[in-house]
Amino acid sequence: MTAPATPGPIRVLVVDDQELVRLGFCVILDAADGITVVGEAANGEAAVSQVAAHAPDVVLMDIRMPGMDGLEATRQITRGPATPRPAGSDPATPPKVVMLTTFDLDDYVYEALRAGASGFLLKDSPRHDLIAAVRAAAAGDALLAPSVTRRLIEAFARRPPETSPSPSQLASLTARERDVLLLLARGRSNAEIASVLVVSEATVKTHVGNLLAKLGLRDRVQAVILAYETGIVVPGTPPE
Repeated sequence: MTAPATPGPIRVLVVDDQELVRLGFCVILDAADGITVVGEAANGEAAVSQVAAHAPDVVLMDIRMPGMDGLEATRQITRGPATPRPAGSDPATPPKVVMLTTFDLDDYVYEALRAGASGFLLKDSPRHDLIAAVRAAAAGDALLAPSVTRRLIEAFARRPPETSPSPSQLASLTARERDVLLLLARGRSNAEIASVLVVSEATVKTHVGNLLAKLGLRDRVQAVILAYETGIVVPGTPPE
């Protein structure tokens, strides 16, 4: 019997117009177990090209760059044609984009989430947070645990939505899927949701996938935003 293939390292592309910043991120990530930097870029155009060339799993994307900024690059990467993926991976899955920002409430972050980013990270975050963010994004987890991110999502949720699911789409969710959506909006990881609902992580992943498909959403961050926009979760209320 042939042994199952061993998952390869998480492939990361680092995008920032400051060479020393890029170098610092690359050194930290290359030194982490199970992570490899497959490329770097100094602007959005180069980032889009590097994604096509190297098929990373995660892109660390600076927002403010000359030429094509991180917002437009994120839009092209997440909404454009699927790039070739490494053997054994889902060919229809674009890389996850984690935005890099200096300010926790930078207006560009709101637009980046609309463009398809899976989360964001402050540039002055400790190295262990950087590594954890890459691993979380690669695993499909929303980057919502830090209090600053909760503030961002809550503030973002108060803005007029570009699109909202129809009542019939929300009604299509099962009771368990609504429970999962609520816990996602509280910043819970798959493991934490599994513990609360007393199910396996595999079951949680199935529920997440089902609710994303029913609501026509790209990822968990969009699901969290939707939960606030539709009133499933009210900003500022304590978790249950």
